[in-house]
Amino acid sequence: MNLALRDIRHRLGRFLLTCFGLSLLLGIVLSMIGIYRGLVEDALTLARAPGVQVWVVEEGTMGPFAEASRIPGDTREMVARIDGVAAAGSLTFQSVEGTRAGRPLRVYVVGFEPGRPGTPSHVVEGRQITRSHYEAIADRRTGLAVGEKLRLGRHDFTVVGLTEGQVASGGDPAVFVTLRDSQALQFELQPPSARRQAARGAAETSTDTINAVIARVAADVPPERVVDTLRRWKHLSAMSQAGQETLLLRSVVDKARKQIGLFTAILIVVSAVIIALIVYTMTMDKLREIATLKLIGAADRTIIGLIVQQAVAMGAIGFGLGALLIALARDVFPRRVILQPEDGLALAAVVLLVCLLSSGLGVRVALKVDPATALGG
Repeated sequence: MNLALRDIRHRLGRFLLTCFGLSLLLGIVLSMIGIYRGLVEDALTLARAPGVQVWVVEEGTMGPFAEASRIPGDTREMVARIDGVAAAGSLTFQSVEGTRAGRPLRVYVVGFEPGRPGTPSHVVEGRQITRSHYEAIADRRTGLAVGEKLRLGRHDFTVVGLTEGQVASGGDPAVFVTLRDSQALQFELQPPSARRQAARGAAETSTDTINAVIARVAADVPPERVVDTLRRWKHLSAMSQAGQETLLLRSVVDKARKQIGLFTAILIVVSAVIIALIVYTMTMDKLREIATLKLIGAADRTIIGLIVQQAVAMGAIGFGLGALLIALARDVFPRRVILQPEDGLALAAVVLLVCLLSSGLGVRVALKVDPATALGG
């Protein structure tokens, strides 16, 4: 006879309700881990998408993702001439509040040179950009469809293709346009400002500015050699792809990582306290039954097994329900939630350990019960 199972059946409603409440708490813990994984993935998505090995930005900056970077548009030609560089492309990045069907839509606009590094390589629907102006490729998270119009600045862009999973570190979905269109959107003055500048006699500002140059090196050339060559140019700064990713993780998601990690640790501690209190309450409710077991000669290990098995069952059911809820609801979250098997196994091990430790309070109370209590009124 399994005493733990018999006791759970006797109080099935309360036990299942307790497991459901615990599942919500553990589901939040698992979702926080998934949100952190999503933050890391989002931060690295646009940096990894071009498939390059070298990034060239403004001297003294950590751009283009960590801070502002502006370099002349002809930098790409200079980088392309360096020994070991197979191909180079110019990029611009900016957050824009666009308009879709009269409603605001915040997107992250990436300007690229079609046919060069930086061109979206994974178009899951539609086609690549073929016109020099007013065509766009949007990520599916924008909710846009092929053929739909998106207003950016003073112009309407026609969506000709869709990508998937291309978002900025802030969670805004990416929209890819030609470099010329993005430069006009980012650097061209609005008509009133342009008229004021002309009235003041100020020189016209050139829009041939970019945020970064990316380079793909030859297979037999170490990227560090190209980076060292570029670093000798006083007006530019260069870093490898690995350096760019490390910089992104340290500058963009580091605080979020610490905050989510602290919040997750607090939730695990709260879960441990709740499990301990629940096990303690369940033990107090059956002190007379435990005393009766002792009176008829039940061994201490039988009583300990009763409490520990109930605590482990509660943790296992709560974790299973929580994982199922998050797996079903993760697409509803505004940010990407990535659930990895190793994270789930690690949390399951933590929950098991917490259940074992939390059952100690109930075991201590049960072992102190006087068998004579079973004979009381």
